[in-house]
Amino acid sequence: MATKELLGKIIIQEIIDTIEENKLPNTFVINVPDPYKHYYGRFTEIVKPVSIIFVTKTPNSFEKILRVTKRINQKYNLNLDGAKCEVTMNSRKLEGIRVKGISRFHEIEQIQQYYKDEDYDFAKYEKLNDTEVLIRINRFFNVDEVEKGIYHSHDEDEVYYIEMPRYMGWEEFKKLTQEVKHNIFDTNYDIAKGIFYVNHGISEILRIVKPKASLELIKTIQKKYIEKLH
Repeated sequence: MATKELLGKIIIQEIIDTIEENKLPNTFVINVPDPYKHYYGRFTEIVKPVSIIFVTKTPNSFEKILRVTKRINQKYNLNLDGAKCEVTMNSRKLEGIRVKGISRFHEIEQIQQYYKDEDYDFAKYEKLNDTEVLIRINRFFNVDEVEKGIYHSHDEDEVYYIEMPRYMGWEEFKKLTQEVKHNIFDTNYDIAKGIFYVNHGISEILRIVKPKASLELIKTIQKKYIEKLH
């Protein structure tokens, strides 16, 4: 099965907090929670950040973030995954760099310094606690197409992507998600919406996160959404 590398965007709704320690002084750093955490128990020790956002004063291009992250990885023998992101709180928008691949929380400050050395201008510190936001992330996806319109992440075994027949706004997506979860045998999964850029156009997709998900469940979720979108 051939692996495809696709460019796309994911939109997720999260309850986020700011990082208070292990960062450059007076800078704005957001900790994005692990979407898998409820599968592993409330009392699991968390020693590894899953996704960190360095909030910047000004927007930065995806191209620049990719180029700088590659340079940092090569120079310091790291395996960081940098992406362009936008955080929306009500009508306010924050620009940032989403970074994955940081091994420990105490390493965040040093990683942040590497980006600062590449002339990134970080926003001043603000405190957020249990704040609901929308996060839009531009990134690459490595996927295997297991059936037509159904993709399995090549890098994350818990992640699937399913194609949708048309665009859904955020409110419609939330409404349909509630309806689907009320009419399905297994509701213990995380879901987000997004797009793949393919064939000179856009493919609307949903991202499903569930450890050890069966293909039957993935196909059922896809079928339920498609029925409601027609």
